[in-house]
Amino acid sequence: MVDEVKALSAQLAQEPQSLVFLRLGELLRQRRQLDAAQRVALLGLERHPHLADAHDLYARILADRHDYERAFDEWDMTLRIAPEHTGAMKGLAFLYFKVGDLAQAESHLKAAKKVTPDDFTIEQALAMVRGGAEPAPPVPVAPPPAPDEAEAKPLAESRVFAGLEGAEEGLLLLDAAGLVLGGGLRSPTGDDVTEAVAAYLAGVSQEAARTAKLLGLGAWRGLSAEGRQGHVHLVPPTGDSLLLVLRDRSVPLGRLAIVAQRAAQAARHWLERQQ
Repeated sequence: MVDEVKALSAQLAQEPQSLVFLRLGELLRQRRQLDAAQRVALLGLERHPHLADAHDLYARILADRHDYERAFDEWDMTLRIAPEHTGAMKGLAFLYFKVGDLAQAESHLKAAKKVTPDDFTIEQALAMVRGGAEPAPPVPVAPPPAPDEAEAKPLAESRVFAGLEGAEEGLLLLDAAGLVLGGGLRSPTGDDVTEAVAAYLAGVSQEAARTAKLLGLGAWRGLSAEGRQGHVHLVPPTGDSLLLVLRDRSVPLGRLAIVAQRAAQAARHWLERQQ
């Protein structure tokens, strides 16, 4: 494999527009040389921005890095370019399973099976999803490093959202009465606005539930809003709690929903431990 990597690297240097970067990037990813793999993938994307397989390669590398938010965006872009790309369908199914959305995971796997009915790995993944077991990821994903206990923050957000990207800010967990259970928010000027926002959000979950019921929409699962300086997403981790996720405008609403579902899952686990 080392010789093949050298040969492909030399070929790519001689032919920068060649699609050989796809094979080279995948080999580097398999060797866990993720920095090098990412550089190759990004250079390939610069030269071939509308190539579905290039976005798929980058998504797999991001998934290996546990950067699931950007991996979601790249697989989503893959499907926008090539709607029948089964690799992207399976990748998104894996990400939806990670955030507990089994319905979406199964839906993406079913769509992939229609395109490639002879792919036995899809049937295996479907069986695992239906049985509640986590399907194998579309790429080998190394376990995250153990957190450094010396750097662990004794704050509510660190306990509730420990291990989540962006756990230190932009996440706010409330009970039904608007009492802050974890997380915190700051304004663009750096002011702590946690309590003020919590006061405004008191009762929102119940109002959303009532509105959804009146409209015949069933149980509400989330609410997104766009702002001039950022986006917010509200989700009820449990029937008597509310989670707000805030990110700047560079984060698409689709990715924000994935972030919110991951944070809601962490909040549910934390709430269960408090009982």
